[in-house]
Amino acid sequence: MRSFAVSVLREPPFVPRRHAAAGLVAGESAGWARDLGLVHSPAGLRRLRAANPADLAARACPEAPVDRLRLLADLITWLFVMDDACDEDGLGASPVQLAPVVALLLEVLDRHGDGSVAPPAEAGPLGVALDDVCRRVRDRRQPAALLRLISQLREYLLALLWEAANREHRRVPGSAEYVQMRRHTGGARPVFTLTDLARDRWPGAVGRADPGLAALDALAADLVCWCNDLFSYGKERSSAPDAHNLVSTIAGEDGLDEEAALRAAADRYNAGLAAYAAREAVLSAAGNEAVRDFLTTRRDWIRATYDWSLAATRYA
Repeated sequence: MRSFAVSVLREPPFVPRRHAAAGLVAGESAGWARDLGLVHSPAGLRRLRAANPADLAARACPEAPVDRLRLLADLITWLFVMDDACDEDGLGASPVQLAPVVALLLEVLDRHGDGSVAPPAEAGPLGVALDDVCRRVRDRRQPAALLRLISQLREYLLALLWEAANREHRRVPGSAEYVQMRRHTGGARPVFTLTDLARDRWPGAVGRADPGLAALDALAADLVCWCNDLFSYGKERSSAPDAHNLVSTIAGEDGLDEEAALRAAADRYNAGLAAYAAREAVLSAAGNEAVRDFLTTRRDWIRATYDWSLAATRYA
């Protein structure tokens, strides 16, 4: 299935880049995950190595100070572990099963990285690791970034409950609904925020509310998630079929066979990529340095997701 994705997906027209400290951060981030108990079994360690979160972070954030690259890699690690718990270990099989975990993690987020308060013991390693990420973001003394990250992580957790409800009822969402919710279940927005934080400069509230910039941000999240869907579809189909993939929703809604649905999903990605490049050029020409940094972050993430998908063995 990877060869199919490579053959039909348009390569992003952005220069591929990779942080020189990728190897160093990979070792440190893996140690962080082990020390906090996020991974504690041979299967979990294999999955994390296959995901190679530090490589994804290094491609998406090629110029950051090493400590901020490490922070991004740790958040990506946490997101992969949470996704695997839901998708492969059965935590996300039903809302009743997932809800208590989500409630505890929301309690962690409600503390806003306050170092004087310990996370609830019942939240386990997922809660301890999430609290650690929030504390380190708080230490950057960028309250707008902290609040944005916490809000986006809340949306991610609540969207996982939407997935669990669909699984319990064997429901295949329509394409429009799926695209909207995938922006949250994919975790793209929290990692965008930490990549913005690594650059030390981004548009203020007025800039972020600009309709053109907001629409481009959503499209960048879509492209990251759709690329992931196309590369991961083969593994999902063979191991644990799941309706939460762009290919599956298109097939269910339009009554297409698998090959036609794959091509339709690829066409949507390719059209979105062309639209992104055109819109970005206009915004970059008219914007200030903060806007251009914001756009560079999204461009790097689109390119990074494609290149990481080719290199990682997570979906092999």
